[in-house]
Formats: sequence, C-alpha cells, structure tokens
Amino acid sequence: MRIVFMGTPEFAVPTLRALDHAGHTLLAAYTQPPRKAGRGKKLQSSPVQKEAETLGIEVRSPVSLKSEEERDRFAALEPDIAVVAAYGLILPQAILDIPEHGCLNVHASLLPAWRGAAPIQRSILAGDSVTGITIMQMEKGLDTGPMLATVRTPIDDKTAGELEAELAEKGAQLMVGTLRDLAIHRPIAQDDAEATHAPKIDKAESRIDWTRDAEFIERQIRAFAPRPGAFCELEGERLRILSAQVIGRQGEPATVLDEEFTIACGHAAIRPTRIQRAGKPAMDTKDFLRGKRIEPGTRLS
Repeated sequence: MRIVFMGTPEFAVPTLRALDHAGHTLLAAYTQPPRKAGRGKKLQSSPVQKEAETLGIEVRSPVSLKSEEERDRFAALEPDIAVVAAYGLILPQAILDIPEHGCLNVHASLLPAWRGAAPIQRSILAGDSVTGITIMQMEKGLDTGPMLATVRTPIDDKTAGELEAELAEKGAQLMVGTLRDLAIHRPIAQDDAEATHAPKIDKAESRIDWTRDAEFIERQIRAFAPRPGAFCELEGERLRILSAQVIGRQGEPATVLDEEFTIACGHAAIRPTRIQRAGKPAMDTKDFLRGKRIEPGTRLS
C-alpha cells in the first residue's frame, strides 16, 4: 500500500520500521518539529525523524495541518492510507478524508478504556491487570473511532517504560497484520458508555503523597518510571524513586522505618529499590545507602 506515516516518539518507531520491512511504500513520515532538549537546549530531531531519515523516507514537520496549503501537500502524495502512532497533532477532518482507506491509529490501550494522551500511565495508576493495543479507524473525536483489531498483554509489575516498549512492538505487528487483512476486518463501534479518559500527565502528579496507601504509591512509581519520575524530598534534596517494593509494616507516613530505607505510607510501607538523586545517574538503593546513611526516624517531605 501507499502509506503516509504520522508519529513522533520512540513508541512509534517500531511501527514505521515494520511497515517498511513489510514492503509498503512509505510516501512520507510526518512528525513533530525538532525541539530543544538536554542541558545544552540544542534542537533534537524526534525518534521518528531519525528513523525515517535512516530508511530514506521523506520527513515533513508542519507546525499545524489546518491550512489549505498543508492539506494540498498531503493530498498530492495520493496515499491509500495513513498510519498514525502518537503523532501529537490533531488531524483535521479535511486530512482524515484524503486517504482512500482513511487513517488508522495505533493506540496503547484496549479502547474504549483510556482514550487520550497517557493511556499507559493511567492504566498502571488505576491498578488495571490487563492492557493492550487497539488499531482504530480515526475520526474527528479523540480516540472515538471504530476498532479494527486488538491485542492484550498483562501489566503485572511493569513500569510505564517497560510497558511502552512492549506495546510498541505489539502495535507494530498488529498494524502490519491489519493492513494485510484489511478487507476482512469489520470495524466495531466503541461503546461510549464504557469509555475512560487518559489526560496528559501533569508533573505535579509525580510528587509522592505519603498519606496514600503503599499499593497506590508503588503503582505511581511504576507509572512515572522512567519519566517524569515519582519524587519526594530527602533533607532538602529532590529524590526520584524509580522502583519499589510494598512492605507490610506500619508507621507514621513519610517516616523512614529502618536502615533499608523502608518508608511508611498511609497504609503499609514501601522500600525503594532504585532511586535517582538530582543531577545524578540512577542507582540501586543499596549503592545509595553505602554512601549516605539514613537514620530510622528521618522524615521525607
């Protein structure tokens, strides 16, 4: 098929790569413009742009798709279909109407659950046992279009980073299979009454509230690992907790209970297993404790 690909982060790269490997004609890769990042605030191309350039695919980075000029540029490609994976721009109806077979989206949840920008983090925070990928026919609403295919996977104790990498690969293979059998896939309408929403993560959500129960805080830590990272303050220094265990002990919330850095929560406690100090690389907690003794009774903010 003649495909326009639209995606930006690392999550989208396996799908782009799989479509190319499957022998489709990639007419162009639309992606977000380079952004300033890192300590030097240098412009950095998106992961999709880097992969597209490696594969020899034309890259386009419009700031918006709303203009008639951008619509005409898109239409001039004469795509059979557009494949979208975490692109980051809303597609106007004028764009959705151009490809003969419409626009298909790789969405990282089992729709209609977790429509929106942060389905992986929201599913972990909510304590869901299962998530997956949905291939969806795009329409004007936010992740409301009919579904063509799904694949499921258990969440278990995976972090958002681990789950994202797994779902990216599953989504790539599911999209390739969906395009191969497109004629036999019958779109299934979503039940709006069953919908839940996954708004973009606000960094303020990653601050740990030690009055919450340990099970929630452990999910919070996994949901925000590796970024933005669930955090607290220890002796005035910001500390990101990247992984932790739930421990069946009780104490005053935010209080260190023992020399293994077990921290009391509203119910039970957590024991961080991997942490990151401000401006430092991530490390195992046991290595952290070798260089910094934290006395039982110490309180965290």
